[in-house]
Amino acid sequence: MFKSSARGAAVAAVVLAAACVSCGASPKSDTPAAGAGATASRHAAASPTPDGSGADGAAAAPAVAPAVAPSEPATPGVEKVRDAFAGLQATLFDSCTPGNCSYFLGRVYDELHGMDQAMKADPKGPGHFPEPIALIRKLDAQLGGDRSFGNLKSHQSLLIGTRDKINTWMQGHPEDYR
Repeated sequence: MFKSSARGAAVAAVVLAAACVSCGASPKSDTPAAGAGATASRHAAASPTPDGSGADGAAAAPAVAPAVAPSEPATPGVEKVRDAFAGLQATLFDSCTPGNCSYFLGRVYDELHGMDQAMKADPKGPGHFPEPIALIRKLDAQLGGDRSFGNLKSHQSLLIGTRDKINTWMQGHPEDYR
């Protein structure tokens, strides 16, 4: 008699857990949610496993993933180095043409500074990108904080040269941004 009622309770628990998961409802928890990882582990604990455990908590709960992946920038809102580098590379086949020069030079400037921020915020640290950061620092010293079109135009060869040198450096260090 005891075996059949225990088996019936296990089946009922599995059915209820499956219903909660399929309906999108999550089981109540006494602790506040710690993000998507906590929700996923609550669902995993409520769902049956192939060996039949899980619904009663007998199986070990899966490890919760860290809130920030190791490849994420340390500073929120700053893009990854690989994404910033892709933006910089997108300027390689563009040029300063009449009607487009102001936009082009401004974009190269912005992409270089996006790279600078991404490299400084990278989990590997800014010391991992010494040459590109130094090149941008040198560019900024020459520009004197003036981002106007006239100043960018007068320093166009330095701006484009900085972009090209950083592109060459990054191409030689693919492990630093992938």
